[in-house]
Amino acid sequence: MARVHEYKRFENNFVRKVKACAQSALKATGVFLNALWRILRRNYTIVLVPHSEKKVYNLQVTCLSLICAGAVIASMAGVFFWYCSSSSADKTVLEAKETALKSTQANLDQLRDEMSSLRKEARSFQSTLTGVFNTMGISTAQNSSPSAPSGDLSSFFDLHDTAEGRLREADEIRTFARYLAESREPLENLGKLLESQSTLLTEVPNIWPVKDGKGHISMFFGENENPFTGQIYVHRGVDISTFRYGDPVVATADGQVVTVDYDSTGFGNYVIIRHKHGFYTRYGHMQSFNVRTGQRIQQGEVIGRIGNTGLSTGPHVHYEVHIGSDVVDPYKFLNVRSMADKVSLNAGKS
Repeated sequence: MARVHEYKRFENNFVRKVKACAQSALKATGVFLNALWRILRRNYTIVLVPHSEKKVYNLQVTCLSLICAGAVIASMAGVFFWYCSSSSADKTVLEAKETALKSTQANLDQLRDEMSSLRKEARSFQSTLTGVFNTMGISTAQNSSPSAPSGDLSSFFDLHDTAEGRLREADEIRTFARYLAESREPLENLGKLLESQSTLLTEVPNIWPVKDGKGHISMFFGENENPFTGQIYVHRGVDISTFRYGDPVVATADGQVVTVDYDSTGFGNYVIIRHKHGFYTRYGHMQSFNVRTGQRIQQGEVIGRIGNTGLSTGPHVHYEVHIGSDVVDPYKFLNVRSMADKVSLNAGKS
């Protein structure tokens, strides 16, 4: 029971001390605020004395009004500095955008210059392409339509600015793209024609019968002097010489070997190849063979080596072209490949 009374007394003493501390704090706060209020309400006199005999001005202000005036001035100064900083940032952004605009303008000028060059190249392309089409016998929209303009690119070269203010260069690019799309079909036809022509050229004897185009014609087709008898006779082929033995002889077209033989009184070692479309070719006076009877041969494949077998005055290959039972001048067919290559080269440049 005594212990309970002790706790009660401790509790009452603690509460009294807390109240006393609180009252002291409130009293001190009140004294401080009262003193602060008296300071703020304290009057000050500002005397304005002119450097003349004019009236002296007295201005009475309180400390509170001075603090308020200082706060207003500080706020105005802060707003001013913020505005100056914001204006400086906006100026920097405007300068950056102006620089970007100048760069864009320069790029646009460059684009216009490139479009001018493109128009010139397009005119040249049109002229070359039309010429190739006419040579190959391929009809285009320009040739097949009587109501077509003067040229496939006429609308591309005669464009005007649009009412909506769009760039003329953009319209030119769209029109040129449309022209290229329309040119695709004739170009595809040209490619098919060249492909079929290439296939035909591998089936017709038309390449030089010595590999890599070596050698020269030492005796042409037709009437010539026989080197053994001195009499005039009809030479049924062409003799191609390189002044040495062993140079490779190649097949001048795709075909099948039908004869591999030796003739001591004529062609010596010779090969006959049958080709499509009724063509036959003969290669004589060879030193050795690289083929056998019945073998399939590709154009340009080596079939033997230049020699001096049979009736021959030196190392060379005797080359003949037959169509059915007729013997023709091989030199005319040797020009077919060069003419076709020129046409293909012109088509490739377009």
